Amino acid sequence: MLAIFLKTLPFFALIGLGWGAGRLRFFPEAATEWLTRFVFYFALSAMLFRFAANLSLAEIFDPAFALAYLSGCTIVYLLAFGVALLRKVSIPEASIEAQCAVIGNTGFLGVPMLTVLLGPAAAGPVLMVLAIDLIVFSSLFTLIITAAREGHVSPRIVKVLSIGLLKNPMIVSMVAGLLWSSTRQPLPAPADEFLAMLGAAATPGALFAIGASLASKSAERVSVALWLTFDKLVLHPVAVAVAALYLFDVDPFAAGVMIAAAALPVAGNVYILARHYRVAPHRVSASILFSTAISIVTVSVVIAWITGT
Repeated sequence: MLAIFLKTLPFFALIGLGWGAGRLRFFPEAATEWLTRFVFYFALSAMLFRFAANLSLAEIFDPAFALAYLSGCTIVYLLAFGVALLRKVSIPEASIEAQCAVIGNTGFLGVPMLTVLLGPAAAGPVLMVLAIDLIVFSSLFTLIITAAREGHVSPRIVKVLSIGLLKNPMIVSMVAGLLWSSTRQPLPAPADEFLAMLGAAATPGALFAIGASLASKSAERVSVALWLTFDKLVLHPVAVAVAALYLFDVDPFAAGVMIAAAALPVAGNVYILARHYRVAPHRVSASILFSTAISIVTVSVVIAWITGT
């Protein structure tokens, strides 16, 4: 356990460094936004493309894996959604709380950290989790909030969702990498070195950006934020573990990666959705803040468990 904690500590130390720079205004919000854009559109995309280009579709997509992850997520999603409705909040608010319960920071934290801690073989399962989060649950939130506000789901919304997915650099880079992989040709040496160099900036850049963005997060609605943090850091990995280990025939290593990904803190893109649709942004902000801070311990516990360390 201590060995795993010490391995995860540098990742969270980078987040802490970014947080400190943000709190001291040495790294203002505008700088955080531009750094996030660089990571999102360039560094992380290069990393994802390079991973996917060296994998086959069969190494990423496994029906049992997808069903196990979706099953675990759905249970926690419905629980968080139901508890929110019992508190008599609106459907959009219940939906954003459910997003907090199941959408982890897989892109900015999970991809760089888990591929280092669990090895390059973790890339395929992590990319599968990332794809499901982006395609299924981010789209689901948009559909629910649109249906709640407009009373129906129009073809226009489906078109907007499709265009949004096609413009998402993480989706585009993974698909492009798989298309290259299908040619069964190795990446040319200069291209591989270029992608490796650019992708290497993803880990420190993403972690620093996470910390800097947390510096502006508020801690309002503490009781709800702590409940959502419990959902994300405890109930989500437990539900996914039960589905992967007992309900579906998932490869043990892939199941471990899935569980570790489920244990990640609430993703920053949930806040972007909340702010864009004006649905409980402060509640989401607090959930991201608490879950990221507490995950310093919980992620280490989960990884120590799945690796038997």
